[in-house]
Amino acid sequence: MHHISLNRRLVAELLGTALLLAVVVGSGIMGEKLSGGNVALALLANSLATGVGLFALIQIFAPISGAHFNPVVSLYAAMEKHISWQEAGMYAVIQIVGAVLGVLAAHLMFAVPLFEISQHVRAGGAQWWSEFVATFGLLAVIISTSRSNHLTTPAAVAAYITSAYWFTASTSFANPAVTLARTLTATFAGIRPCDSLGFIVMQIIGAVAAVVVFRWLLKPLDATIKSV
Repeated sequence: MHHISLNRRLVAELLGTALLLAVVVGSGIMGEKLSGGNVALALLANSLATGVGLFALIQIFAPISGAHFNPVVSLYAAMEKHISWQEAGMYAVIQIVGAVLGVLAAHLMFAVPLFEISQHVRAGGAQWWSEFVATFGLLAVIISTSRSNHLTTPAAVAAYITSAYWFTASTSFANPAVTLARTLTATFAGIRPCDSLGFIVMQIIGAVAAVVVFRWLLKPLDATIKSV
């Protein structure tokens, strides 16, 4: 990946994250419009669209930037020395910019006000714990599949995120850039700005915990082989 210029990788992260947020927010708006007030149906539409959209976006952008679309994935990449810490910081900034642009793109498509502050309450210990679990699981999928068979990563990530929409109380944000951008939409996918900090803190903790645990779980058995 490093043979590709940093500028191209950053543009890929910008476009990929923007398109991801357009999928998340746009499908949330469409699901709510068509569900007739059935929140379960709206969430089903939102989760399926996000999963299949994410699969496609990873396929498009992984050969260019790694298709992180997520500051905690870039944090993992820096911890594993796949990219430098400086690059990880630049990835995170561009991911946040892209996420905000994606929200604006969705608002334009559905003719809702461009800038809205969400009033969707997502607070409390259960929600925060959900974000830890969601992010820990996401990083577990990425770390393990990238080491065993990286060709399965897009499908595995998409499947996990679709599932996590349903098995977590928070509907699995698992992404600081997504969390910040979703404070700017008063639609189905929104989150109050005052609730975002708890989500982001637990996402970072969950990601670091996954890296530590799976470094140990997947550690090569060189020492064992040498001792035999």
